[in-house]
Parts: sequence; structure tokens; C-alpha cells
Amino acid sequence: MSQKKIINIIGIGARTTISATAPLTASAVRAGINCFAEHPYMIDKVGEPMIVAMDNELSEELLGIERFLQLATHAAQEALTPLNPSNQSIPNITLIIGLPAKRFGLPAHLATEIAQQLPNKIAGKWTFEQIKTIAGGHASALLAIEQAIQIIQQNPAQLCLIGGVDSYLQPETLEWLDYNEHLHSTANRYGFIPGEAAGFCLLASQQTVHQLSLKPLAQILAVASTQEKNCINTDTVCIGEGLSAAFTNVFQTLKPTNRQIEQIYCDLNGERYRADEYGFSVLRTREFFIEPGKFIAPADCWGDVGAATGALLINLITTAAKGYAQGELSLLWTSSESGERSAALLQAAPLIKE
Repeated sequence: MSQKKIINIIGIGARTTISATAPLTASAVRAGINCFAEHPYMIDKVGEPMIVAMDNELSEELLGIERFLQLATHAAQEALTPLNPSNQSIPNITLIIGLPAKRFGLPAHLATEIAQQLPNKIAGKWTFEQIKTIAGGHASALLAIEQAIQIIQQNPAQLCLIGGVDSYLQPETLEWLDYNEHLHSTANRYGFIPGEAAGFCLLASQQTVHQLSLKPLAQILAVASTQEKNCINTDTVCIGEGLSAAFTNVFQTLKPTNRQIEQIYCDLNGERYRADEYGFSVLRTREFFIEPGKFIAPADCWGDVGAATGALLINLITTAAKGYAQGELSLLWTSSESGERSAALLQAAPLIKE
């Protein structure tokens, strides 16, 4: 979908295994730093310690909803820092939280508890007009952006705080990953490193940016989501039809200008399925890429972070705009195990006029 009006990203927040803030997380990714380590007590099916990306600031004994809340609270607070709590003209905020899709080991009533507790844990004098959750896995944050755009276009004065939080480090989840050959190990080189993280972004219209004297970090040019029918862990063969459709939809924005993608951020995590899917999708849309094989896939730094992925990729894009970017135009895409495929185009350098 193309944007009728400019949607600005005015705040970002991150908590990952490589840093507890958005700027430092981006710096660590640029430096290629990771915190992969042996799990304190979980052993894989070949008798070796599981390799994970764990937040070392959290106790290994902290599990369930409380672990999700600890990850999410700081990231959400950081994304809200551009706002001045004493400013009486700040509009109400819609909060949309991306969460993992149904999987073994997830805390019971996760969505309900996060929606009820997270707003109360976010410091500040913020009023949340609506609180929503999206259990869409890796695609959650971009799905949330789609909803936020509709809200802001209907009411330009509205602010939207969107993001995602995830942790694969529940013991039952780790065992499930190992059993289903998702876990990277000496016996499975094409698995992924399970991680945990949270990322949030604050979105606003051009009208609100001017009204509150805010500085945009980046602007969303287009976002689209589709459904892949041939999912991972099924007997079907994925040839990238869902992701190709998402690419094609956002690339409609580029056709009048003949611009090409200068930077690519994605959630490739070492699994063959995802790499094959991206390869098929690029073949169908090759004319829109300058160099499709040159992409940033930060799962090799922070592990696979599931529902937190999209917002954290946006963090990298907005930080790159400060002088590290290869160009102004960025594509980011995410792929969920349950079939959701999302893509977005971001403009790193703010536009002057609508």
C-alpha cells in the first residue's frame, strides 16, 4: 500500500541481548558483536549445551509473562522519550504490541496480560486510548504499522506506539525448537540461535510533528502484508509467492520514480527455508534492487528475536540515517512461521513537504 500522507517515525526503543538501548544496539550490530553463549542448564538432544542469545541482565529463573514485561517496558519507555510529559497538547496514544504466534511453551494468557500490565509499567503521564495485540510472530511489528497507519490517516492528531516483544528462552520452547530441528547445534547447522528482545517505534503524522516540534528519524513510504500458503514445517514447497507479493505491493511506490532499493534489512536466521524464499522473491522483483545479495540480517548478532524483529530492524534503519547508511531508501521484510509476510519501504532522510 502507498501512503496518502507522510507517516513519521519519531521515537525508537530497543532492548536486546547485545545492548539495553536502541543506539547501542545498532552500534553493536554494525560492529558484528554477539552474545551467544551456552545456556546455563539446557542440553540439546545430542547431549551438548544449547547455544542461545540471553539477556544477561535478567535472571535465568525469571520466566513467563514477567520476562516478556521486563524486556518490553524499557524499550517502550525509550521510544516515548521524544515526548515531553509536561506538554499538555500531547494527544492520546494508541499502543499496538506484537507478540509471538502460538507455539509450545508460550506463557498462558500472554496477550491479555501484556495488554493489561505493560501500559501501567511505562513511566510518564501518557494516556493510551487503545491497546491492541497482534500475535503474528516475526511479521508482528509491520502488521502493527499497517494498523497504525490506518489510525493516523483517519485521525492525524493520533500518536501510535507500535512494537514487539519475544523470548524463546522458556525451557519448554527450547526443547520444542530442538525437537523440530529449528535449534542451531552441531547436529543441525541450518537451525537458528534462539534469542529474546523487545523493540518499539513511535509514529506520528506530519501535522503532529509540526505541532509538537518533533524531529522525524525516518518516514514510512509503504507497507504491505500477505499470506504464504506453503509454510515452513509442512509437506509443501515454498517458492516465495507470499513474500514476492509483499515486495510487489510496496514496490508500486517506486514505479513512478524508477528508484531502486539501496539497503535491505531482514530476518534471515540461518534456516534454508527463509533463504530460499528470499531468493525466489528477488528473482521476481530483481529490477527494484541495486544489489539484492547485500543485506543486513542481524540475527547473527542478537539471535532470532521473533516478534521483536520488525521494530528492531527499523531501529537499525533510523540509526543508519545518522551517517552510516548506504543510501536513503531501505527495504525491510519479515517472515512468520504461521505464514504472514510483511515488507516496508522507509525513507531515511526526512522529506520536506507532504
